[in-house]
Amino acid sequence: MSGSQRSRDWSLSVATIEDGVRLEFGLNDLEGRPLTALLDLDRNEARNLARALLAAAGDAMERTFPHPPGGTD
Repeated sequence: MSGSQRSRDWSLSVATIEDGVRLEFGLNDLEGRPLTALLDLDRNEARNLARALLAAAGDAMERTFPHPPGGTD
């Protein structure tokens, strides 16, 4: 299946609001029902969340690929 044909069971959207950003995280099926979580974050909260997500992604990448391809490092 190509990426455009694959359906996700979650969604994430971001919009600016007066004092920061609004994150809308949706799950299509949580115990048989859809669920949407709205997070209104001020600028500092949004920056802290972004830093935490980047750190988590980096940690996951290092655990998944501990060495460069063909490298012995």
